[in-house]
Amino acid sequence: MRNAFLAGSLALGAPVLFALASPVAAQNVGIDVRVDRLEKEMRAVQRKVFPAGTPLEAEITRPAAPAVVPGSPSSTPVADLTARVNALESQLASITGQVEENSFKLKQLEDAFNRYKAEQESRAAPVVVPPAVRPADPAPAATRPGAPKPAANGASDERKAAVAGIERPSTGNEADDAYTYGFRLWDAKFYPEAQAQLKSTVDKYGASPVASKASNLLGRAYLDDGKPALASVAFYENYQKRPRGDRAPDSLAYLGEALIQLKKPADACKVYSELEQVYGASLSTGLRGMMDKGRARAKCSA
Repeated sequence: MRNAFLAGSLALGAPVLFALASPVAAQNVGIDVRVDRLEKEMRAVQRKVFPAGTPLEAEITRPAAPAVVPGSPSSTPVADLTARVNALESQLASITGQVEENSFKLKQLEDAFNRYKAEQESRAAPVVVPPAVRPADPAPAATRPGAPKPAANGASDERKAAVAGIERPSTGNEADDAYTYGFRLWDAKFYPEAQAQLKSTVDKYGASPVASKASNLLGRAYLDDGKPALASVAFYENYQKRPRGDRAPDSLAYLGEALIQLKKPADACKVYSELEQVYGASLSTGLRGMMDKGRARAKCSA
């Protein structure tokens, strides 16, 4: 009789046990879903913050166990896991907010440089004098020895003939040929023509290895033509876009020179510090000597 009573009791208690187990199972499923979602979001944040793959360790610690009051139920594993998931969600939200803030600050720096670039290009643009006030016999523009002087209303026939005499290479490598022709124009001191050729080369073959040489020589053509503002933009863009290019160290060294000519010695000193930190061990003797002389002229502190 007793056994029959126990069997009946157990039979009646089974639905109760299943009813008690169901909420716990549901809680576990809900937590699993939250954990999966958090893992996906954390991986997304890692890819954005650490594109090179450096792992991001979440600083999540197990919450301190609350004091157990006599007569009260003890904490369950599900409750502990829920508390840790809540902490993880909170920290992930904080990290995401910091990433967005850093992205905003980077955008501000890019905008500031673009404004500086536009300002320098505007200052370097030639001033057009209206014909009504233009002198009848303007003095010829000063040119460096070696290149025929351009006429007041454009290139002289002599200059056009001299430029036409610069041989255009034709090796089959269009990118190299375009750079080589720009180099020959620069070497012959036809600076405006060299600037146009080299700028076209950079625009057309910007993804080619020759772009580093062409962009650096474009800056030098501006610098040799007495246009340090345009030169500074060309040198900075070459270093920024192609830091591992053949002429990236040269562009930093010449950027310091352009800034000195623009009477910005403090900025030149910052550039020389960057040159030393990034390329110091691999600098050629010529570039190191140029950097040392530039530091002395800009009165950079040691």
